[in-house]
Amino acid sequence: MKNSKGGIYRKIIKRPMDFILSLLALIVLSPVFIVVAILVRTKLGSPVLFKQERPGLNEKIFTMYKFRTMTDERDEDGELLPNEMRHTKFGKFLRSTSLDELPELINIIRGDMSIIGPRPLLVEYLSLYNSEQKRRHEVRPGLSGLAQVKGRNEIPWEDKFKFDIEYLENISFLYDCKLILQTFFKVFRREGVNKSETVTMERFKGTGN
Repeated sequence: MKNSKGGIYRKIIKRPMDFILSLLALIVLSPVFIVVAILVRTKLGSPVLFKQERPGLNEKIFTMYKFRTMTDERDEDGELLPNEMRHTKFGKFLRSTSLDELPELINIIRGDMSIIGPRPLLVEYLSLYNSEQKRRHEVRPGLSGLAQVKGRNEIPWEDKFKFDIEYLENISFLYDCKLILQTFFKVFRREGVNKSETVTMERFKGTGN
């Protein structure tokens, strides 16, 4: 039986709460935002923001914003070097502290994302999901989510999707508050970040239907 209170929160309260909290966070953190933007421009170059299309609610495509964490270094043929060769110590610091994700507050204010929800993944993954995995798009993608507090980049794809579905079946005000607090502790301790040389999580290749 569905939680009626959770349904009311999901349909009526969650979006206004996301808007208000994200707007307040953007105002309070604006000095940090400005400092990081200046450092990115100085150390990594322009543009300061990394933009990429991601699928959101009901698989609607939106443009997600992040601070760039890589240089634009290219080989002799003009092709971008592999990710691990374009990351600097500063870029890795931004990723490990999640400061690179501050611009996603703009996405939340715009209604593309939520504070808590399944992380928005690549558009190219849409055709690889099975019917259960596709359910992650029944809610807005999140700045953080259950999969992130459970392990961020250290857990396998199957577990990430399992946690995504577990979240959307248990959405409530208290659950979101709990995950927000757990996210703060996770980021503060810099836990669950992939520490390998690849600095990005393994690409999803599909698990079948």
